[in-house]
Amino acid sequence: PWFIDASLVVALILSYIPVSRLAGWPDWMALTLCFWSIRQPQLVGLDKAFLLGLLVDIGHGAAMGQYALAYVLLSHMAHTFARRILWFPPRQQALHILPMLFITQVVMTVVRLIAGDSFPGWTYFLAPITGALLWPALSLLLLWPQYQPEDRDDHRPI
Repeated sequence: PWFIDASLVVALILSYIPVSRLAGWPDWMALTLCFWSIRQPQLVGLDKAFLLGLLVDIGHGAAMGQYALAYVLLSHMAHTFARRILWFPPRQQALHILPMLFITQVVMTVVRLIAGDSFPGWTYFLAPITGALLWPALSLLLLWPQYQPEDRDDHRPI
C-alpha cells in the first residue's frame, strides 16, 4: 500500500508542474489512478479518485470538481473493465485505456465549457494518445517492486 500511495503522490506532483498544460503532455494522475484502479481496486477506489481529483482541481485552479468528476468516472470505468483488461499484455491494454482517457478528457472539457471557459482546442485531446502510448512503460515501472524477491537466494535461478 505504501508504494501505491507514493506513486499517486508522485503523479500529483507531476500534474502540478506547469509543463502539464502543454499539448500532448499526459495526465499522469489519470494514468496512475487508472493503473491502480485496475490492479488494486480494493485499495484505490472512487473515494481516493475523488480526493485526488479535488487536489488536482486546487493545483490547476480549475472549476471545483472538474477533475474530481472525471477521475471518479475513470476509476469506475477501470473497475468495470479491470478483469477484461488484465487478460491482455500491456500493449493491448493500452487500446482499452485510450477510450477511457479520451472520455475523461471529454468530461473535463464539457465541465469547462459549462463553467464558461473557452474551448481548449483540439490539441487538448492529444494527451490520451500519449498516455496510451506510455501505458506499457508505466505498467512495467509500477509493477517493478512486485518483481523483486523479498528473500534473495543466489543459488535459485528464479
